[in-house]
Amino acid sequence: MSLRHGLLGILAEGPASGYDLAGRFQEVLGMVWPAQHPKIYAELGKLADEGLIEVDSVGARGRKAYRITPEGLAEVRRWLTSTEVDHTMRLQALLRSVFFWLMPADDLRRHLEAEAAYYQRTADFYRELAAAKDRGEYGDSPPTQAIRIAAEAGIRLHQALADWAAWAQTAPLSTDDDPDA
Repeated sequence: MSLRHGLLGILAEGPASGYDLAGRFQEVLGMVWPAQHPKIYAELGKLADEGLIEVDSVGARGRKAYRITPEGLAEVRRWLTSTEVDHTMRLQALLRSVFFWLMPADDLRRHLEAEAAYYQRTADFYRELAAAKDRGEYGDSPPTQAIRIAAEAGIRLHQALADWAAWAQTAPLSTDDDPDA
């Protein structure tokens, strides 16, 4: 996913300022696709220059709210339907696992316990979010329905990683208890 398409998708829900977009981006996508305020503001400028968004209103202290244009909506729909999905997963936890043999056994045990706990907490967070959505606490708009589907993916992915980290604690692995040797 690109930052631009994430912003366009959020703006498809309705007008928002850069500040509001940054908050919404963090709320909806932060665990999947983090973005810092300066990058968001820079991308908003590019999207406006390309005619994909426009200023909806200017508030106090010059705060601009943006709205998606028909061209912007067409672009996010094109991205959703006509471009190939990048299935690359860059998970540092899995990259590190390739080199677990370099860790002293006690460090590895502590690391895997922490990983299992982190992923379990995150899966539980998504479970709570999904349950609130299922109870109707966020309404039943199409964006809310789509976020519920995404929350289910978050539950399943993080639970799988929690289970993996717990399993890895029991897997036979000879470690280098003195990596400097």
